[in-house]
Amino acid sequence: MSLTSENILLVGSILLFVSLLAGKTSSKFGIPVLILFMAVGMLAGSEGIGGIYFDSPQITQFIGIVALNFILFSGGLDTSWDSVKPVLWQGVLLSTLGVLITAVSLGLFVWAVTDFSIYEGLLLGSIVSSTDSATVFSILRSKKLALKGNLRPVLELESGSNDPMAYVLTIVFTGLVVNQHSGIVTAIPVFFQQLVLGAALGFVFGKTGKIIINGIKLDYEGLYIVLVIAIMMFSFAATDFVGGNGFLAVYICAIYLGNHDLIHKKKILKSFDSFAWLMQIVLFLTLGLLVYPSEVIPVIGLGLIISAFLIVVARPASVFLSLLFFKVKNRSRWLISWVGLRGAVPIVFATYPLLAGAEKAHMIFNIVFFISLTSVIIQGTTLPLVAKWLHLTLPVKAKQRTQTDMELSDSIKSLLTEIIVPPNCKIIGKPLVELSLPKTALISIIQRNDKYITPNGSTMLEPNDKLFVISENKEAIQKVFDCLEINEQV
Repeated sequence: MSLTSENILLVGSILLFVSLLAGKTSSKFGIPVLILFMAVGMLAGSEGIGGIYFDSPQITQFIGIVALNFILFSGGLDTSWDSVKPVLWQGVLLSTLGVLITAVSLGLFVWAVTDFSIYEGLLLGSIVSSTDSATVFSILRSKKLALKGNLRPVLELESGSNDPMAYVLTIVFTGLVVNQHSGIVTAIPVFFQQLVLGAALGFVFGKTGKIIINGIKLDYEGLYIVLVIAIMMFSFAATDFVGGNGFLAVYICAIYLGNHDLIHKKKILKSFDSFAWLMQIVLFLTLGLLVYPSEVIPVIGLGLIISAFLIVVARPASVFLSLLFFKVKNRSRWLISWVGLRGAVPIVFATYPLLAGAEKAHMIFNIVFFISLTSVIIQGTTLPLVAKWLHLTLPVKAKQRTQTDMELSDSIKSLLTEIIVPPNCKIIGKPLVELSLPKTALISIIQRNDKYITPNGSTMLEPNDKLFVISENKEAIQKVFDCLEINEQV
């Protein structure tokens, strides 16, 4: 069966339904849901019961890039700067130095035990050098793991920020494999250019995006979601156009936006959480369709050897060396090592040598697919057990509250205060989102003449508005007066 413009929506919707049903039952057996999405794709493929013929690395790569944008952006929006700040340098070193150590050590191992050239070995090592953000986010949240200390922020920061490093290494070594006359020294400027431009432009686009979101006046709330998608896509494309790393720019842009006040922020967060899940399903289905099981079987032996070295040697070495100068307990280092999950991202990166026409590209693709599969099955299914063995899980009652829980609890206050906006007040005409109100206070209702208004971030205050403010304590209400630039009314 071939995919055509007439049946692609029918086939796609059926695959989505089947994937969701498979995912619903996966938790009962402890199987990571993403593996089942990929399995559905393989069963629907040309060598499965569905018989759908799909053999397009170009389309797969495009879908992968779009999906990774949404997944990284959603992860960035959910990243709390307050929780990340104490472990920032740990995450940065794991996502840069750690990726480099993994790529080089695994690449040298592959070169030593196979007939791969040194550049081909390093290319394979680069492709599987990063942990997969989609897999890590999915497993940590679906398993509802509550980890001690700052382990969860470290794991989510690393997995969300290390794809750019692996991407740069993949592009560099793909070029060296295809054009072996060029030296590795010529790739060093490209390497730094990608990371520096990606980081800088990500911050710029995040700051600019906040101004645009809060400053533009759109007639419909749903259009703000479209606006944020446009900012996300522009951040990636513009950064990539000038030679920077688009994935890094998207992630940093999202972190900036997620940690600032935005109009309709809750709806934006919930929408992108849904988008991320949709993109994960589509991505894993597509990768399942692209894979031919008959081509993977011959590399199972070699794949097992490489997977074992990656899990037991390369990943732990990168973690222990990257965290060498930090006060991190050894059992925490071992858990971080075990959460070195590979998933869809390495398989997407493996399409780059395919499209570049590298000699062993098909073999590399099939090995990478097998490594990702074994990583999610072995490490993903045993993650809760390993965390318990290392005594790094929290009791059920002590589980950390999610961001949604925080929002709900913050809305339950104890003091109700009425504030009247004076006619000469400086904040008249400004939207609420620009007033930097404390998170421990909430303007619940605005009485304007004889009308009662439920405010949102774009609501502008007018003279003689009566604000009904719910706050936790007197300190919070004093901060509200300060933000409104109003003297406390008696």
